[in-house]
Amino acid sequence: MYNSWLEIIRSISPYNWALYGIAMALFLSIVGAAWGIFIAGTSIVGASVKAPRIISKSLISIIFCEALGIYGVIVAVLLHIKLTGLKQEVQVPLVLTDKTDPLIMNTIWGGWGLFAAGLTAGLSNFASGISVGITGSSCALADAYNSDLFVRMLMIEICASVIALYGLIVAVVSIGDVQLT
Repeated sequence: MYNSWLEIIRSISPYNWALYGIAMALFLSIVGAAWGIFIAGTSIVGASVKAPRIISKSLISIIFCEALGIYGVIVAVLLHIKLTGLKQEVQVPLVLTDKTDPLIMNTIWGGWGLFAAGLTAGLSNFASGISVGITGSSCALADAYNSDLFVRMLMIEICASVIALYGLIVAVVSIGDVQLT
């Protein structure tokens, strides 16, 4: 019987934490991309009734959202490659002391590091997907009203898309910092 959340967290294997990181990178990225496509796509279809010329220009929003899913796949592949470096078997629950083997400690911190990298990439892609979807929706509606507004709105959409790129960079740097041996 567990007495606290700390015992539950300590009882989870570092391999599972790394796998949770892979899952979060994929899941949150794909959900963010899908949500952004849903938000932008409905407005593109609706606004194209008034101005059919906006369909081809407004597809850039959908492309930005698709890139978010690709970022998640890239991070998941890099996490999986790094996960193959976790060689040391760790028995859980583990009592950590000052004399715990450094290889075991590297494995524990490595699992947590891979989880954090996956969560960072997934959350940034999720937030970027929602913001790209909202700005893409606004861009389609504004372009249907006045075609001079498209480039200005596109700049804002690019800024929303860069959030995911920052998350990708942070995750890749974090993955590189994880030392497993």
